[in-house]
Amino acid sequence: MHWNIDRKPEVVREPASKIILASRSPRRAELLSAAGFVFDVHAVEIDETPRPGEPAAGYVERLAIEKAQAAFKELIDKPKGLSPQEGLSPKVLFVLGADTTVVLDGRILGKPEDRADAIAMLKALSGRAHDVITGVAIVSAAGVRSGVEHTRVWFAAVTDEDIRQYVDSGQPMDKAGAYGIQGLASRFIPRIEGSYTNVVGLPVTLVSSILRGE
Repeated sequence: MHWNIDRKPEVVREPASKIILASRSPRRAELLSAAGFVFDVHAVEIDETPRPGEPAAGYVERLAIEKAQAAFKELIDKPKGLSPQEGLSPKVLFVLGADTTVVLDGRILGKPEDRADAIAMLKALSGRAHDVITGVAIVSAAGVRSGVEHTRVWFAAVTDEDIRQYVDSGQPMDKAGAYGIQGLASRFIPRIEGSYTNVVGLPVTLVSSILRGE
């Protein structure tokens, strides 16, 4: 007996896209996770020295692009640290780079070099408003998409003793402008205008918009 069986053709599915965060910042990872993004981390090191006369917005956007491009190239040339498979096609990779800085009177305040530098930055911010600027870039096989987010932040007048205690906590040392709004310094900040997640280190709404191609 012979049976005729109609077989449905196999459906060839494209592999799912893979988001890679080109940063070792735990704050950025926490923000992405909280917003529901699934991603892996592949941090890279680049020269973060500002160019002479480079505006802050151009500076952070350039660094975000350079970080994402460097990570994209490393992952394509020599995949590592990815799960569950290695050798991902460039077509599925979306690498996210970001860089945040604090700007006061047009001066870029990066991460403090030492305790004295952190104290000087916080004294300069005390009782004044400043800007937090983050550049965001997505690098994929289709090219580069990027943007910049600005948030205005008001600092209360802070006593020298409060500054010393905050610096002694160690929290300022790995943060642009020597403070993190999500930590002990939250008591110094009565008001912001703009994206809160931008001040933490990653404007999640901007990331989502860029990923959607908007």
